[in-house]
Amino acid sequence: MASSHADEPGSTRPLFIGQKTAVINAIRAHLAEFGIVAPVGRHGVEELLNVVADPNDKRVPEIARACFSALGAQLRRIKEQILEFDRLIRAWHRSNEVSMRLDEAPGVGPVLATAVVATVADPKSFRTERNFSAWIGIVPKQHSSGGKNKLGNISKQGNRYLRGLFVAGALAVIRYAKIHGTKHRPWLTALLARRPTKVAAIALANKIARMVWAMMVKGE
Repeated sequence: MASSHADEPGSTRPLFIGQKTAVINAIRAHLAEFGIVAPVGRHGVEELLNVVADPNDKRVPEIARACFSALGAQLRRIKEQILEFDRLIRAWHRSNEVSMRLDEAPGVGPVLATAVVATVADPKSFRTERNFSAWIGIVPKQHSSGGKNKLGNISKQGNRYLRGLFVAGALAVIRYAKIHGTKHRPWLTALLARRPTKVAAIALANKIARMVWAMMVKGE
């Protein structure tokens, strides 16, 4: 299925996320060579950039300071572009009834909802919810033998972009559940009790994907 031009900001956004991560890692690695480190996270990066911006901090040679300043400026530009993508995604999301409806499902936000609607032109082209999940690549791939369908290993093919978004959404649900409890989701409680978080996230992503397909097909 071809991706709709409506989701160009959504499909381009991951490229900028990757660039942001690469720049942050470069800033951390190079400053660590001068013995300058900071906690992991957004505030840690800001601490490092504050060191770079302080001409009185002699731990950073002037020629290196110029390089770090350039990396800091690049990081700011990337963040601004990501915010612009988010604005465009939210605007398109609010204009689309199906996308707004999918946002009601657990683990589904505007980015995932718009990506699904823009990518899946006709959800009824998938015979079942399992076919939809298999196309994304978050259920064991199917193959036939002697007229019987058998399940193989988890497919590494499928739609990698959507798969990543569904898994990220599932991880967000699990993080929330671990903080606030899972009494209203006994299935998730049982799953987390017997499976590692990453494995549980795949199973939950599969469940969310099936729910999304049903919501699109049934219009509920």
